[in-house]
Amino acid sequence: MTIDEMTEKECLEVLQRASLGRLGCAMDNQPYVIPIYLAYEPGFIYVFSTYGKKIEWMRANPKVCVEIDEVKGQTEWLSVLATGRFEELPEPQFEMERAHARELLQKRHHWWLNALAERRKSAPDESIMPLFFRIHIDSVTGLRSQNQGGSQG
Repeated sequence: MTIDEMTEKECLEVLQRASLGRLGCAMDNQPYVIPIYLAYEPGFIYVFSTYGKKIEWMRANPKVCVEIDEVKGQTEWLSVLATGRFEELPEPQFEMERAHARELLQKRHHWWLNALAERRKSAPDESIMPLFFRIHIDSVTGLRSQNQGGSQG
């Protein structure tokens, strides 16, 4: 097995095809990582959510990261990390950006599921307010592991 750095172009190609990733944020020196459905376009990652811990934390500390994995086996995988800054897209001032985010996300299967499923357990439907945000990407890095002819596992 070899592990190699990916080029920026390769990392952005992974972001382009990704629909599920992990969002990392932090507050008071405590990290928090959760799965998110996402849509990428150059410079930005768009996400649909509802209010909760991640939004509270990102409002306090907008520095975030998003990690994407593609795993074929224990010795053949890739991982891309995008670091950037959280930006909430509230109505009405970001109406066009919200519409754009919805348009991008609707191309992804179940883009709304994580956010709504989380809230439906603890809140009545009428209290679930949709929230869109985007991440301004500052940098991307990635690693790729490749099998060197042995068995995959």
